[in-house]
Amino acid sequence: MSHDQNGAPAPNADADFAEAMKELARGERTASALENHLDSLEKKIEELLAQAEKAEKDVQTGASTGEESSSQGQPKSS
Repeated sequence: MSHDQNGAPAPNADADFAEAMKELARGERTASALENHLDSLEKKIEELLAQAEKAEKDVQTGASTGEESSSQGQPKSS
């Protein structure tokens, strides 16, 4: 950092620092927005996974129930 003759920071350094702080704040806002978006995506993925697991369980339950009901009351073919 450059200093003027009395030891105070040069005006250019203050401007650079202010610009860096603005960029940092903008980066923080961007990171926060990305984090919110990722949280939303994670929630949707979890919902889809739960639906897929339920559908798989329903298919397995339906398949075993369907086999039992189709064989009940019907003669076995040889």
